[in-house]
Amino acid sequence: MPTTTKPKSKKHLLASGHRACAGCGQLIAARTVIEAMGPNTVIANGTGCLEVTTSPYPESSWGVPWIHSLFENAAAVASGVRAALDSKGVKGKKTRVLAQGGDGGTFDIGFGLISGMWERGEDITYVCYDNEAYANTGMQASTATPWGSSTTTTPSGSGKSIDAIGSHLRKKDIVAIALAHRLNYVAQTTVGYLEDIKAKVKKAIETPGPSYIQIMVPCVPGWKFPPDQTLQIGKLAAQTGLYPLLEYENGELTNVMKVPTKTPKVDNYLKAQGRFKHLLENNKLAKEQIKYIQQIANDNIKKYGLK
Repeated sequence: MPTTTKPKSKKHLLASGHRACAGCGQLIAARTVIEAMGPNTVIANGTGCLEVTTSPYPESSWGVPWIHSLFENAAAVASGVRAALDSKGVKGKKTRVLAQGGDGGTFDIGFGLISGMWERGEDITYVCYDNEAYANTGMQASTATPWGSSTTTTPSGSGKSIDAIGSHLRKKDIVAIALAHRLNYVAQTTVGYLEDIKAKVKKAIETPGPSYIQIMVPCVPGWKFPPDQTLQIGKLAAQTGLYPLLEYENGELTNVMKVPTKTPKVDNYLKAQGRFKHLLENNKLAKEQIKYIQQIANDNIKKYGLK
């Protein structure tokens, strides 16, 4: 009788069996990143959800050399790894160095060390997984938290004061800060576009010197949405203009993803997440905030030529 053989399953460089939430945007993005980087990669990873869920001692989901550093230290550890490899004559195209952190470790706690790495011009790819809060420690606000988002340190409330809307600070523009360091490659994308992530990682590792990629990674429990909606929310963030897909080479904006002709209103994005539930109340203050968030999206569309 004819026999059938099962196809060999692909061995992922970030394996299943980790402890992340179902539908975790960060894990989807991280697997996409490391598959694009390839097996000859050394990772320095700061403290955060990605570290906690993939490397509880003595286990690891990683199929490449992986170093856990302190919350703020990923860039410094990556610099040391790069220096050691360079001293042995192992250049970037042969063995790549990847530094990873969440928005807390990137926008806030670790930024000084990242700035130093960029200033030194080291051949390291830095990826920020941006879930717009300190999700690992209880969903506290970071400087990546967007206007109007309810977090445990910027909770929404009742009344007519500005404090009732949740966060009333604008998201820090790390892409602009990276460009101010004269990086040769800077990009922004979302987990809604996995092929875009792959393409940008490949472009980053082909470009000499430091590179920066920022990826929006929706957080299921923190953003309060069903786990099967992660990719759709990532798509909506870009399609509304709130989180544009951008690519800069040698300081010049070389590629963007255009928004649809019938651009979705930000309401569609906000309604999909419990962290913005308070903005959907039928009162003047809430309506003003939605209008303001829509203006942020409109300004992005104009600034980056997304139409």
